[in-house]
Amino acid sequence: MNEKVLERPCCLIVEDQTLSATSIETFLERAGIAVQAVGSVGHARAWLETNTPDIAIVAFSLDDRSARELAKELDGRGIPFVIYSGYRLTQGVPTELPKVLCLKKPISHDDLLKIVLKILIALPGQVPSAPALNS
Repeated sequence: MNEKVLERPCCLIVEDQTLSATSIETFLERAGIAVQAVGSVGHARAWLETNTPDIAIVAFSLDDRSARELAKELDGRGIPFVIYSGYRLTQGVPTELPKVLCLKKPISHDDLLKIVLKILIALPGQVPSAPALNS
């Protein structure tokens, strides 16, 4: 069997609203997913210089700038991501990324976890560990 079992899949959260980021981070960690939360595109890029998450959740309009270029970078690196926004979902989304899943705030934690797990399970040759699936 060629499947690699991930001990703890890693999710990068890029969200400048601290309460929202902390809430998502806590919920995903309880589900067995390692989380790195950052509050800006700049911090996300710095973290990505030495790390590669399995998935990212990106608030599209951040205090420091739009996450447009970050979205293109994630896509270019083959890192699956979802856009999480309180704004009109197609506003500012790069047209060259038509298949990106856009989620409208607010979304329930359970629905967000289902989406994250669905994406993780679909990754070639990778299966999330049991703790992530037991929530």
